[in-house]
Order: sequence, then C-alpha cells, then structure tokens
Amino acid sequence: MKSVIAEDLVKTYRNGAVRALDHLSLDVEEGTVLSVLGPNGAGKTTCVRILATLLRADSGHAMVGGIDVIKHPDKVREVIGLSGQYAAVDEILTGWDNLVMFGQLYHLGKKEAIARADELLERFSLTESAKRPIKTYSGGMRRRLDLAASLIVKPKVLFLDEPTTGLDPRGRQEMWSVIEELVKGGVTLLLNTQ
Repeated sequence: MKSVIAEDLVKTYRNGAVRALDHLSLDVEEGTVLSVLGPNGAGKTTCVRILATLLRADSGHAMVGGIDVIKHPDKVREVIGLSGQYAAVDEILTGWDNLVMFGQLYHLGKKEAIARADELLERFSLTESAKRPIKTYSGGMRRRLDLAASLIVKPKVLFLDEPTTGLDPRGRQEMWSVIEELVKGGVTLLLNTQ
C-alpha cells in the first residue's frame, strides 16, 4: 500500500518568479523510508509543508495515508507526525508540560497524554530534565523534545525535516535508533536532509 503519493506538485513564490517545486512526484510504500536530499532552497521543506497540509500546491495532487491533502486536511493531520527544522516547543513550559499539552491538543485524555509524555521522555533520554523549563535545555535536547512531540499520536506517516540538526553524535545515534524502530513498527517516514 502507498502511504504517500504526490503527482506533479508545483509550487511557486513571488507571483511565479521562484519555482520551489516543478512537477514533483513521489510514491512511498507503507513502512519504508524515503530520504529527500538536496541543497538549501531545493524545495524539500515546501514539499513537506504541502504533504502535511500546511501549504497548498499551485497544482498537482497528493495523498497521505490514503487521504487527499486538499479535500480532507483534518483527517491527514490525524495520521501524521511532523518535526520541522527548528524545535516548536514553548520555552517557558517544562519538557513534560510541553508533551502533555501536545497530547491534549491532539485530544488525548489527560491520563493518556501524561502516560504518553512519560513514555516519550524516557525514549528520548529526557526524563532527568523533564521538569526543567525548555529555556534551560541545550539545542540537542530541544530537538529531541520536538521529535518526541511529533510522535505523541503514534503517527502512520512521519515527516522529519533535517531531524539531526543540532544533535551531537550520541543524539544522532539515538535518533537513528528511534527511526529504525518506528519503521520496523510500520511507520512510513519521509526524511529531508542536505
């Protein structure tokens, strides 16, 4: 089964003067990893934003998890996880508070959100710092927390935009271990990197 299908995606900026995507097509099997490589400005992040329903293509068609990204964006958001290039966490809150908040925003019950936060903090080696404000975290710790937040709903399809940016060698190794585990569990992964 196909988890991600994109056909002839076109996206331009500045009234068509800049073409970020020029008839891009992707076909990603369920439970596999597709790595999209390219330099800055190649359109990698634009592609992810379209597939994650954050941006609309000028033309073309895309489906994620068998769901049309234009017709049913809310349903697409229920089956995906997304981690952008920069950590999208609230610096005033603690790591634990951030994950519980994400869980509740995704309509998990309070008990389930707490249990999932605890599980992810353990998985990403953040348990010891869980009750500290994010503003005290290193860049790598913030990155790991952001990735944990993208997994709060156990997504079928996960978009990772430059997932190892800011991670030290140990953090990178942990990240690749988590990615390998997710794929073995059937998650489809679209990974952008340089």
